[in-house]
Amino acid sequence: MAESKKTKTSVPEFVNQVRTETSKVVWPTREETVRTAIFVFIFMVLLALFFFGVDSVFNALVNFLISLA
Repeated sequence: MAESKKTKTSVPEFVNQVRTETSKVVWPTREETVRTAIFVFIFMVLLALFFFGVDSVFNALVNFLISLA
């Protein structure tokens, strides 16, 4: 199999390609960004509470096991 030789892209052509691709991006609205940020914050709090609970259970279990020794 023969490898096809890639041609190098010039800097101005690269910049034009980047601008073209960036214009295709669908940017979120302010409302979507705020809604997503609130969702992430709520999910972060729920996960923090979950891991706090799991850590507390393991802490109690280890303390119980240590008290047996």
